[in-house]
Order: sequence, then C-alpha cells, then structure tokens
Amino acid sequence: MKQMNNKSAEETDAVTGDSDAVTGNPEEMTGDSEEESGNSEEATGNPEETKQVKPIKLWRIILLLVILFAATFFMAGAFWALSSWSSISTDELLWHLKTSLKGANTSMVWEFVLITVGSAILATGVAAFLLFWMRIRKSRAAGRRMFRIMQLFTGLVLMTGLVTAWIGFGVGDFLKNYMDPSAFIEENYVNPQKVKITFPEKKRNLIFIYLESMEVTYMDKENGGAFPENVIPELTELAKENECFAGNSGKINGGIALPGAIWTMGAVFGTTSGLPLKTPLGQNGMSMNSDFFPGLVTMGDILEGQGYQNRLLMGSGATFGGCRLYYGSHGNFAIHDYDYAIEVGRIPEDYFVWWGYEDAKLFEYAKEELTEMAKEGKPFQLAMQTMDTHFEDGHSCWNCRYTFGDNKYANVMNCSSRMVSSFVEWVQQQDFYENTTIIIAGDHPTMDKNFCEDVPETYQRKTYFCIINPAESVKAGTKERDYSTFDIYPTTLAALGVSIEGERLGLGTNLYSGQKTLLEQYGKDKMSLELEKRSKVMEDMFNGEYGTGK
Repeated sequence: MKQMNNKSAEETDAVTGDSDAVTGNPEEMTGDSEEESGNSEEATGNPEETKQVKPIKLWRIILLLVILFAATFFMAGAFWALSSWSSISTDELLWHLKTSLKGANTSMVWEFVLITVGSAILATGVAAFLLFWMRIRKSRAAGRRMFRIMQLFTGLVLMTGLVTAWIGFGVGDFLKNYMDPSAFIEENYVNPQKVKITFPEKKRNLIFIYLESMEVTYMDKENGGAFPENVIPELTELAKENECFAGNSGKINGGIALPGAIWTMGAVFGTTSGLPLKTPLGQNGMSMNSDFFPGLVTMGDILEGQGYQNRLLMGSGATFGGCRLYYGSHGNFAIHDYDYAIEVGRIPEDYFVWWGYEDAKLFEYAKEELTEMAKEGKPFQLAMQTMDTHFEDGHSCWNCRYTFGDNKYANVMNCSSRMVSSFVEWVQQQDFYENTTIIIAGDHPTMDKNFCEDVPETYQRKTYFCIINPAESVKAGTKERDYSTFDIYPTTLAALGVSIEGERLGLGTNLYSGQKTLLEQYGKDKMSLELEKRSKVMEDMFNGEYGTGK
C-alpha cells in the first residue's frame, strides 16, 4: 500500500509539473498548504490530503515590480520637490507638466532624475532579487510570503507618496476649488478691447527687466526688508531715487504675488495681462497649441498695435514653460534667447552654464540690442529676463564677490543688484534715454527653501518693483499703495504717458491714479481665496471663446 501511495504521488507530480519530491517531512515539502500558513503539522504524503501550492505567475511579479517602480518614482519626486521649493502650488505643477521642459536647468533636471529614477531602480532591484531568489532557491510557499510582503511594501510607498503630494502640493484644496468655481475674475476683469487707450504723440521706449526671484525682503529692516543686512543696496537706492509707490512711508514698497502669478511664466503673464495664469484641467499642453490665450489683449499686443518693435532677451531657452509661445503670439516679439545666441555666434555651440549663459553676458548683449533698436527710428520695447538668481542658491559669475561669506545665494543676489545698477547707469548715458522708461520688477518671491527661513511669517514678502524715468504726465501720490503684480500692467502703460479710460486693465489698476487697487478693495486673503478657485471665464479665454458668445 505504501508503494502504491508513493507511485500515486509521483504521478501527481508529473501532472502538475512539480519536480519536488514529496518526503512527508514538513520542512522539505514545498507544496503543503499548511507550510504556507506556518503550520508545522506533519503531512501524510497522501496526494488527496496534500494541497499543492502553485507558484506566483510571472506576469503578476512583473506587474508588482512595475507598480513599485512607479510608486517609488512618484514618492521620491514629491519629496525632492518639497525639499527644493519653499512652496509649490498645484497650478504651477500642472502648468509645467503641460508645457515643454526644453531649456530647463540641466543640473536640476539631472538631480531630479538621479533621485527619482535612482530610488525607483534601487527599490525595484532589491524587490526583484528577493522575489526571484525566494521563488527559485527556497520554496513556492516562501515565494508567496515574500510576494505578499512586497505587496504591502508597495502599497505603503504609494500611500506615502500620495499623502505627501496631497498635503505638500495642496491637491485637496485644488480639487475643492475646482469644484467650486468663482466669478471673481469675470466680475472684476476690464477688457482692454472695450477701453479707450490713448498714446502720446511721441511714443516712449520701454526697457522692462524681469529679475528672477528678486524681493524687497532682501533689504534691511530700516528700508522695509526683513534681513539684518541689506543684500541688495544698489537696487534699494534705485527704488528710493525713483518710484516704487511707497508714498511718504520712508520704506521701499513692492508688489504682492497672488495665486497664478508665483512662478516665472505666471508672473510674466500677470504683469502683462493683469490676470493669473489658470488653464483648464485636462486640456492639452500649451506647447501643443498654436496660440496662447487667443483673443486676450496684453501689453505686447497693445504696443505692437502702436508700431512698437518688441524684443525679448534672455539667457535661457525661451521654449521652457511656454515663454516662446506667449511672447510670439502676443506682441510678435523677436525672441533672442540662448538658442539665438548660439545661432548668431555670440556663444559657442557647446556653451552652457546654469540655464544657458550668465546674466553678465545678458546685460552686455542688451547694450548691443538697444543700440541697434534705437537706430531703427521706431518706438521699441526690450523685455529682459535674468536667471543667475534662480533657486537653488543661484549661479556665481566672475562679477560675484564674497561679501556675505559662504552664503552663496546672498552673494549672487548682491551681484545681480550691482549689475542692474551698472546697466541702468549705462542706459542713462545714451541718447535714447530721455525718451525711455525703465521698469525693474522681481518676477516672484524666491522658491529657495532656506534663504528666507528666518523671515517671520507675519512679514509680507513683496517682489521688487521700480519705475525709472516715467513720462512727465504722471506723478505718484503721497500714500503708500497696496498693490499686486497684476497692477503693473496698466501702470507700465501709464508710465509711458498712455491715457487709460477708467484707469484699469485686466485685474490691474494704474498706480499713478487715485483709484483703489483690487488688493486695497478686497484684501489679500479674499483675492487669494477667489483666484485659487476655478474660473470659467479664464477657460473661455484659454479656448479663444471669451466674448464670442459661444
């Protein structure tokens, strides 16, 4: 009878494809279901009483490893972003996911790849080794136990990434705001197409300098900043000697960046259209579109309509973040970016520093551009974007000093302050300066995680803003203005001597006028709350349907 049972067991193994011998010993039996559950009860060797454990199918192991790779990548990416940025909104994150990353800082991209992909490969590699080693070298039951452990681990990694992103990026608030639309923009928006805008007979030139991450915050407390020592003394003097709408306060004033305008492209959009950069959820990326908010009238459109030659000068690639598309479709700007510099031979083909080329080169090229544009005999706008002061810690060029010791970012900000001041002095010595207005604006508060960590939460951080040599027809009042970067749109035109019916464009108010800004009417908290919500009118603008009756 015993021989018959052994024979029967061998036949059963042959049918199931199991090559393991059934010895009756629970430590050596790989197919006993009681071994899988940890029960050491001795098996009888009877095939009817012995339930075979099937091996985990290969496709299930591969699927689990793929999910683990994706979950680890996502979690590492969330931790990297939140450790690098002081704050990042879901609007900003979605914007950059929609637009091209071409032209981004390669060191930052590689850092992201190293951390995310490296973490994902490491976690997946270890999991794969354990799963297959237990499956091949040990037993099927042990392989199943390891598979379940890896399932739990993968779930934990995925949950950690989701919770981190949900809280850190404000996904919950974003979804809540999306489900609760606001009519604030629609009720307060002033369409430039429906407003009479009158230019002076002799049109003024415009030099608009966007300073990456430049804030009033970096000044000392005596001048309205929050630092113990003034990091940007030259920019402080420029604001004192010119206009920053501080009135008689004795301190430097700046603009408040509101939701939709807290990153570079959002800031550019906000200061030239008076609107937050909000796009419909789920729409194709802007890089796939042929136009950028078709039908929207921006400052570039207005100046182009008045015969201005518009140029954009930047040391990075203009494709990144939708910049090229915006400037190209609103004002027909000639875009002289990093790629253009290579094309015309300003820099070698293999030259790449930080985001492209240094700001020191940018200001030298700006002198060439302005000299050339002034000879054309037409009014011009030269828009410039600096990049050395981008987080993290900025880029030190040959002009940088070690005034602030090993605080690299402070030294870079200080260097930028000196370069801007020197450039303004050069412009003031040129023949075209008399009829040229200079606007200097920080695009948004810095995203550097550590630079402003000692600034009290009660301190209102503001972007730097200064108007040099405005038209004689405008004069600021004695009262300090409470304004946002949206107000820069109509204020810039007013500084060129332009008359604006009603003194408002977009969500902005001409700061030279006595009319209240929306920030002065509603307050920052109210405006921020409303601007974070979904706006159907912005969706119509994005799709080119605003004012069409569709």
